[in-house]
Amino acid sequence: MARFSERLAENADGEFFVDASCIDCDTCRQLAPDVFARADRVGMSVVRHQPVPEEVERALMALVACPTSSIGTVHKHDVRAAARRFPERIGEDVYYCGFTSRDSFGASSYLIRRPGGNVLVDSPRVTRVLCERIKELGGVRWLFLTHRDDVADHQQLHARFGCERVMHRADAPPGIERLIDGLDPIALADDLLIVPVPGHTRGSAALLHREILFSGDHLCAEDDGQLNASRSVCWYSWREQTASMQRLLAHSFTQVLPGHGKKFGAPSAMAMRKELARLIQQMRSR
Repeated sequence: MARFSERLAENADGEFFVDASCIDCDTCRQLAPDVFARADRVGMSVVRHQPVPEEVERALMALVACPTSSIGTVHKHDVRAAARRFPERIGEDVYYCGFTSRDSFGASSYLIRRPGGNVLVDSPRVTRVLCERIKELGGVRWLFLTHRDDVADHQQLHARFGCERVMHRADAPPGIERLIDGLDPIALADDLLIVPVPGHTRGSAALLHREILFSGDHLCAEDDGQLNASRSVCWYSWREQTASMQRLLAHSFTQVLPGHGKKFGAPSAMAMRKELARLIQQMRSR
């Protein structure tokens, strides 16, 4: 629970606040960008301005999604409606799970709803209300784990839904049901393609569903609206990550949904390839 005594001085005065336990994961800024912003002096999120009535529910969604319970309110609020907004639909058959986990540094997780069985991409923080909502949406057939950093509550999810966990062998903890090897893309189903992308970690892998690439920590969008990959958090090999990016040019997609960072959309697959090519050139020069 956020502590008012540790409230950051950069918060706008009023009902909502962020305290000093914030880990700068960006969850609140993505959910309620008009309410929350980054204070560069402290390197944490703060309340940019107090939410007007139509912004309160988004602010409360950020509060329940925060992995470190760093968002608080002066008075008690009923957060049940905000909690039940997750998973939140963000595309035709794609939902953002919210309820991020400290264990994965606030990484995003997504639910793909599909007739052949739903797919959960990376692990959210397991809560009763989230599991109830996922069950209402059809449960989970596969839990695809992009890399070792974002496995969070995978064991609880496997026990709750009986889902098959899928992960590259190079990153997999004990007990994973389906292990992926090598660099070649592997079809999980007709509309699901696993694309190994070593670099951030040795066993990093992305999942391609129709026009969407679930990229894990392989790439994301920056504030300037361009695709980016971070060398500072490349735990395995920058050379391998650059080569993995090159191999992505063989695939057609228009959206990137990352584990960390901002989403990216291009008007066409050709425009996405052009942006990827720009990024690859930039990575080679670093």
